[in-house]
Amino acid sequence: MFSASQLTTEQKAALVQWASEGATMSDLQRRLKEEFGIGITYMDTRMLVLDLGLVLLEAPKPVEVKPEPVAAVPTGAVSVTLDHLALPGALVSGRVTFSDGETGVWMLDQSGRPGLDPDTAGYRPTQEDILAFQQQLRTLIQRSGL
Repeated sequence: MFSASQLTTEQKAALVQWASEGATMSDLQRRLKEEFGIGITYMDTRMLVLDLGLVLLEAPKPVEVKPEPVAAVPTGAVSVTLDHLALPGALVSGRVTFSDGETGVWMLDQSGRPGLDPDTAGYRPTQEDILAFQQQLRTLIQRSGL
């Protein structure tokens, strides 16, 4: 195991300078090898930094800018269709197109519980679209005689 006591004053001063210039742990390890012929492991370099009380400057990490979600612009009314053959495990099923153009599959299971699987992952319809969907679904089921 390598120790800071094995370094000369000149070598310690060089490490302090390199660290203040923004050198990384790997940079310190490489420069010790290139300039002083001291080959040490990465872990020994870490211990050396701690022994000498060096503060390594981290380059600022790029900030990921996430685009703001675009508000859906209504393109029309909600439309609901009924499948001729219901999905497996469903009493009835069909497709829905919301006012913003997003689509999905809906179903009512054997217990009457509704389910919605939007084509766009994570999509959530507006409250107005949900109410319109429920009203149209009720009317569609009543007309079909189910």
